[in-house]
Formats: sequence, C-alpha cells, structure tokens
Amino acid sequence: MAALVWTMSGIAVWHFAVFVPDRFVGGIVGAFLAALFGGVIFGFCVHLITGGDINQTDMATMLEAMVGAVIGLGASWYVGLRRGEEPTGDH
Repeated sequence: MAALVWTMSGIAVWHFAVFVPDRFVGGIVGAFLAALFGGVIFGFCVHLITGGDINQTDMATMLEAMVGAVIGLGASWYVGLRRGEEPTGDH
C-alpha cells in the first residue's frame, strides 16, 4: 500500500508544475516522471531508514512522497534551466 501512496502523491504534486515556467527536462512528461520517481524513490528510502512496514500507511508516508516529488521536480527544473530547454512555440 505504501508504494501506491508514494505513486499517487507524486502524481498529485506533479499537477502543481503548471505554476512554474516550463523548463523541465523533457517538458511536462519529464516533470511527470521526475515527480513520480522522486516520490517513489524518496519514500522508499525513508521507509527503509525508519524501518516501517510496507503494508502500513499513515500521513507520514504521504508526506515522504510529497517531499521526494518536490525534490524531483526541482532537480528536473534546475537541470532544464541550466541546459536552456525552453518551449520554442513552434508546433
């Protein structure tokens, strides 16, 4: 159940990517993947460190994933900004 919470929390945080300029590596799909994998990987790592049971979830499980998703989105945005990846407006 914790993996489901991490996944859904990452996707929930991804929806807020529309409030920042689109500089993510890979565009909005890259932002989706960064939030998803950031939430799952960070949540899994924190769960391993704390020794929590994978079948028991609580509010901390959701917060772990949200922090990881924000870190993933921030890293993707920063790398995209440094690479100069901007939408060109050409279709």
